[in-house]
Parts: sequence; C-alpha cells; structure tokens
Amino acid sequence: MTVPGRSGRAAGRLVLPAEELRWRFSRSSGPGGQGVNTADSRVELSWDVAGSRVLDEPVRERLLEALEGRLVDGVLVVAASQHRQQRRNRSAARDRLAALVASAAAAPPPARRATRISAGARRRRAEAKQSRSSTKALRRRPDW
Repeated sequence: MTVPGRSGRAAGRLVLPAEELRWRFSRSSGPGGQGVNTADSRVELSWDVAGSRVLDEPVRERLLEALEGRLVDGVLVVAASQHRQQRRNRSAARDRLAALVASAAAAPPPARRATRISAGARRRRAEAKQSRSSTKALRRRPDW
C-alpha cells in the first residue's frame, strides 16, 4: 500500500508492505439482504506502527505521537462496514488507513517567525480609532 505524504522518502511516499497489514473480517450490522447472516462484509485492517520495519525513527516517533489515541499496543486498527460488499469495505479501510498515516507522518510546518507591526501601521490604527471615536461622540446628546 502506498501512502501519499511527506515521509522523508525521495519520492515523498511511504510504502506499507502487504505482509505488515493484517485483515480481519466479521459480520457487519446494517443492510445486507439475504446474505446478511452469512457474508463477512465488515473489515478491520491493522498495522503495527511500533514494529514496522519500513519506518525510519523520526517518522515512527511522529506517527506514534500523532496517533497515540488510536493505537493499542502500537497497533493502528481501522474498521470499515459502511458498504454491503467486502471488496468495497476493504478499499474504504485501505483508503482510511492511508489518509491517517499520511496526515500523521507529515513533517510539521516550519515555526512561525515573529514579526513587529510597523510604526506606520500603528499610527494608522490610532488615527482610525480616533476618527471612529469622534464620529460616535458627535452622535451623543450634548451635555449642556
């Protein structure tokens, strides 16, 4: 499985080998017609993030940190059961796993450099506030 995103690879993609992915099938709830009690259409796709051999250490640490709420003992599990066919649920689970891994593996953006507001901008802001204040003061009832 190829996961798009910035992962440190030359091509900008992270390739998950099929032997690292574990598929599990079970009966899905919801619509199913005559085959509802016989077809194992629900799909669970799991990938061992902590034990994967295709990740370099910085990417592994980013994934473990970003996905820590979804991991169970270092294993990421994605389930799909929205379709009636197992084939479509397999595709949905694969796409969902790819999206999760791509977003979590992306390198963080560069830190923002702090900048100062120019003197002209400060002056224009003060003048605009003063102008607005005088406009509102003219609307008030006279004090006399």
